[in-house]
Amino acid sequence: MIMQTQAELNYQRIAQAIEYLEKNFQHQPELDEVAEQVHVSPFHFQRLFTEWAGISPKRFLQYLTVDFLKSKLKETTTVVEAAEAAGLSSQSRVYDLFTTLEAVTPQEYKQRGGITIQYGFTETRFGTALLGISERGICWLSFIQTDGDAFASLEEMKTYWHNSVFRENSELVEEYALRIFTSPRQHKANTPPPESLSVARDKGERLHLYIKGTNFQIKVWEALLRLPIGHVTTYQSIANQIGNPKALQAVGSAVGANHIAYLIPCHRVIRKDGILGEYRWESVRKKSILGWEMAKSEQHL
Repeated sequence: MIMQTQAELNYQRIAQAIEYLEKNFQHQPELDEVAEQVHVSPFHFQRLFTEWAGISPKRFLQYLTVDFLKSKLKETTTVVEAAEAAGLSSQSRVYDLFTTLEAVTPQEYKQRGGITIQYGFTETRFGTALLGISERGICWLSFIQTDGDAFASLEEMKTYWHNSVFRENSELVEEYALRIFTSPRQHKANTPPPESLSVARDKGERLHLYIKGTNFQIKVWEALLRLPIGHVTTYQSIANQIGNPKALQAVGSAVGANHIAYLIPCHRVIRKDGILGEYRWESVRKKSILGWEMAKSEQHL
């Protein structure tokens, strides 16, 4: 059973506030009104939200408006085109934590046999997550809400990585979660990796992913990795990037099949009309992650 921690409670309040602000943005609710909705004092809510996002609640919501997101879509196209022209790829600095990947198809995985996966549940700034780590790299990251979801998520990971050996390792998971969900400036860059995962970690802040998917899915996920933090894209743009402009439905399916949340940033894919759309791990979490990333991007963190 997963006990609710203060971090999880804080995130739930943040999520409730974002939902309330979004629904009532037109009449510009005052701080007192929003604080009442999340059952804390105005002073505590202002401090809680600002500590979490680095900006005020109203400023945060401005990042999620249709007009702002449309402007970000145009900006992203320019940024990605410039990066491609400079010869950058998924093995370059494509993510704020330096993420590289090793990909195998289901057939290749079947031929290699199972792997050993160390896993655990951890609290993050975006709620409770299940993290799986193999000797080849991070192979699973999903968000959960309730104890029932936790069990289902664990079973999903075990089914996805069938024939593997699973070992719970909370200490290792916490160490990785710290590197994934905090800015590089917020923790010691020289902390040595655990001996059990030394194969999977490069120097500095580099994180390595071990992914399994069809060749088409892998192309989509690599395209997602090229998206800079604080930017968004569309299904059409992804389809164009992988050289298959008519495969919108297949791109959508590949985005939804992503098994490493946040690090492979499927949350950065929105509709071409500027609407955020759905998210495998709840739409309010998508809004939370996007708004937080945009705030941090503007602060140059």
